[in-house]
Amino acid sequence: MALLERIQTDMVAAMRAKDEARLNAIRLIKTALKKHEVDSMKPLDETTELQILSTLIKQRREAAEMFRKGARPELAEKEEAELKLVESYMPAAPSDAEIDAAITAALAETGVTSAKQMGVVMKATQAKLAGKRVDGKALSEKVRAKLV
Repeated sequence: MALLERIQTDMVAAMRAKDEARLNAIRLIKTALKKHEVDSMKPLDETTELQILSTLIKQRREAAEMFRKGARPELAEKEEAELKLVESYMPAAPSDAEIDAAITAALAETGVTSAKQMGVVMKATQAKLAGKRVDGKALSEKVRAKLV
């Protein structure tokens, strides 16, 4: 529950500072976490919290992209500001060297050599990078490049 407590503290600070944009983004995060907690009828654990935050990040990224395509840069900037705030609650992203090392270790561990078995390597790599913020799309491109 440390994340919800941190969010609550940040929400109070944003209210006191009268920072409306930050407050709305924090409320969005808190609502998503609480909704999942109520729906599942059990307290959130760290991995679930990270999954929810990852979903919010993905939604913000896609929305910003769509607003840019629709010639609505002011709304895209709002989404990107929310994206940065959500990312601030996520753990640090692994460096390229850490990702490459995890992929290499997963390849050695699984013995996979063909792209047909890429899912096995992806699962092993994600297990090695557990607890870090990893973009699945970027990771799959790197795994595919190593397998080909």
